[in-house]
Amino acid sequence: MIYLKALYMNLRIKHKMFVLISVIMLVVAVLAIIIQQYAFDFYDREIYKQSSKALSLSSISIENELKKMEKLTFMLSTDSTIQHYLRSIKSGLSDYDNYVVKLTVKERMVNIGALDKYVLSAQLYDVNDNEYAVGANSVTLFQDRLNEFKQLTTVNKGGNTWIAPNSYDKSLVAAREVRSFEQLNLDYIGTLALRIDMNKLFRDLAKGMNSNDAQLIIMNHNEAVYPEASEFPIDSLAALSGKEGYKVIKYEGRQYFVTFIASTYTDWTYFTLIPFDDIFDRVVKVKNTIIIIFAILFIVILFIAVSFAKGITEPIERLNAKMKRVQLGHFEYMEEPNERALAMDEAGQMHRNFRIMVERINELIHENYVKQLTIRDTEFKALQAQINPHFLYNTLESINWSAKLSNQTHISQMVEALGSLLRTSINLKEPLIPLSKELDIINHYVTIQKYRFEERLDFQVDVPDTLMHCSIPKLSLQPLVENAINYGLEQMIDTCSIRIAAFTEDNWLFITVEDNGPGMEEAFVAQLLSGQVQTKGSGLGLKNIEDRIKLLYGEAYGLMVESEPNGGTRVKLMLPYEMRGSHV
Repeated sequence: MIYLKALYMNLRIKHKMFVLISVIMLVVAVLAIIIQQYAFDFYDREIYKQSSKALSLSSISIENELKKMEKLTFMLSTDSTIQHYLRSIKSGLSDYDNYVVKLTVKERMVNIGALDKYVLSAQLYDVNDNEYAVGANSVTLFQDRLNEFKQLTTVNKGGNTWIAPNSYDKSLVAAREVRSFEQLNLDYIGTLALRIDMNKLFRDLAKGMNSNDAQLIIMNHNEAVYPEASEFPIDSLAALSGKEGYKVIKYEGRQYFVTFIASTYTDWTYFTLIPFDDIFDRVVKVKNTIIIIFAILFIVILFIAVSFAKGITEPIERLNAKMKRVQLGHFEYMEEPNERALAMDEAGQMHRNFRIMVERINELIHENYVKQLTIRDTEFKALQAQINPHFLYNTLESINWSAKLSNQTHISQMVEALGSLLRTSINLKEPLIPLSKELDIINHYVTIQKYRFEERLDFQVDVPDTLMHCSIPKLSLQPLVENAINYGLEQMIDTCSIRIAAFTEDNWLFITVEDNGPGMEEAFVAQLLSGQVQTKGSGLGLKNIEDRIKLLYGEAYGLMVESEPNGGTRVKLMLPYEMRGSHV
């Protein structure tokens, strides 16, 4: 089971859908077969109920008529006139008297009802075996047949006896002994045989039971009562037991649906035989049609499922191929001819998103390449500004000692400030430094510039202590102070005030470098920001600073310059508010 699950999970999506739909269709097919079998069993029971009901009604009608025939034989055998003449015959009469008796007995039999529509003939035999018969279809009984009647009726001692037809006489016979009830001596005085037209009786009272679709058979134990020569094997019917029920019997390659019910009046059992194949001929055709339709439907659904799965997986496979191409380092997006016509489903959106992502990656690669060039250019310029720092350190140290030996205090202080400025700039290798470190660099630089400009340089720092540990890009403020001296102080005769301030708003850190110098034209400011103007001093211009800020933090950050002629200049750095170390 685990192996099959793993195998299924590793299949391709279209194969999974094929397997899933196949399993669903098979389950539906099994359920359909079970339901169909249940329907057939239910149909069998319904056929049995209907045929049993019809058989029961027919058997009741037949037996009511047979009871009527039995009652008729009783009336004939107990009629006082017939009894009188039969006793007279037993006592002995002349030929004339016998003739008169014969006419009288026949007339009396007719009057009692011996000519019923289902009676072929009523035949009365006296003790001398003389026959008194009425009816249009009377037959002459052979002595053997008559002896059989006598033998069978003797058992019932005057009671009715049903005698099945034979090869000579095709009629059903209701026979009984005629016994004298004078003084209740019950002497035998004759035998009565009422021959019944079975075909007419069963045809009228069992309509529909002997059609082409159904056949009525009446059995008396192992002997057929009706019809007397059935084509169906009697033994297979005699083997059925019970008061009522049904069974499917196969005979000569055909199946028959047999319903049987036992008579409550006689020892007979009624059977109806319905050709099972004929009943289910249309059902089987419908069943086969359903199977064919289901097979066709199964194939069509599988075809649709494969097409549907292909419609889903093909775009994914194409996208997978594109991803493999990108994985190999080919970031140039190869657009397919019909890609713009892809549907707006998940697969189509994945293609579009992947295209946008690859295009964005290309843009980022290009942008990163440009920024890396900018960084390299910045580092190169910084290295140029640091020209052989060890040589400078040694030289400055020599100048410092010479100044001290000559008692030139201001020269010594300038040299120490310059040395500290260089050390700080070179030793700080990280791109981000605390604001306090940047201000140290600026203080060293301003110390040198104050010896140059003396009272004309008014430098102020207005930064809260809480912001001293904020991270800023290295050498992002010192070039601004340097620009304020180069473009402000050097152009003035009066004192130039340079002020550094810092404040926060939400998650933003703003640092301003402001001077009261002569200001700049808007066009010149734009040239500075675009890097078109060759800056004085270290060469780290505004464009370079802004590029580094955007490289480190993103496009939302940078710097802004506010300046106008004779109105001073204000440069604002816009940075994210980030604290360093334990001061976060």
